[in-house]
Amino acid sequence: MTKIYKDIFEARNNGNKLLAVLIDPDKFSIKNTSAFIKKVNNSKATHIFVGGSAVDEDATYILVKEIKAYTFLPIVLFPGDVSQITSEADALLFLSLISGRNPDYLIGKHVKSVSVLKQADLEIISTGYILIEGGTVTATSQVTKTEPLSRKGIQIIIDTAKAGEFLGLKLMYLEAGSGAKIPLSQEIIKSVKDELTIPLIVGGGIRNKQQLDSAYNAGADLVVIGTAFEEDESFFNELKK
Repeated sequence: MTKIYKDIFEARNNGNKLLAVLIDPDKFSIKNTSAFIKKVNNSKATHIFVGGSAVDEDATYILVKEIKAYTFLPIVLFPGDVSQITSEADALLFLSLISGRNPDYLIGKHVKSVSVLKQADLEIISTGYILIEGGTVTATSQVTKTEPLSRKGIQIIIDTAKAGEFLGLKLMYLEAGSGAKIPLSQEIIKSVKDELTIPLIVGGGIRNKQQLDSAYNAGADLVVIGTAFEEDESFFNELKK
């Protein structure tokens, strides 16, 4: 069991909640890195995720290298495409969009990435990615040409997550999508959590500490927050160590 995954797995077993700050290279100003990462370091964040649905070539490499100059937190790639892979990071979520039926995002992109990953010094963590409707059309849906699962179809969400675990995926990521108007409900999170034996990641639509705590209380082992910090960095004040 590799280090970053081992840390997440052990935190889950010990009931320690984790927090990842997601930085999208396409929306982040590189000149703001020092000030932003200082706030991340002073918060309860345990990981930094880097990635987005559509990112310019080399943007991820440049950003990750800059981030590493200011933090010792593990940097995990959350890639939307092969072009976002860089050895400057510590690990990569090898995402399979199991909520959709586009073969490119189930296995096609993965095959194309192998030659790059074989040359990269990255911890690769197989991750099931389940997109669930969050009240808005997401970039993920547009890029992947897939529809999110309905919030009302909880059994389908549960069965999709469990199928991913049966396939051997190491993490399960429930996502309402970047810029979601509403976060995932406690019922959805708890229902999936009760069925899984692997760590559960939850993201999308979380904009305040109450919503963060709600996700944790429902069973999320690691919560990802991105848009909230992009729109209002004062949110960090609620999450100080």
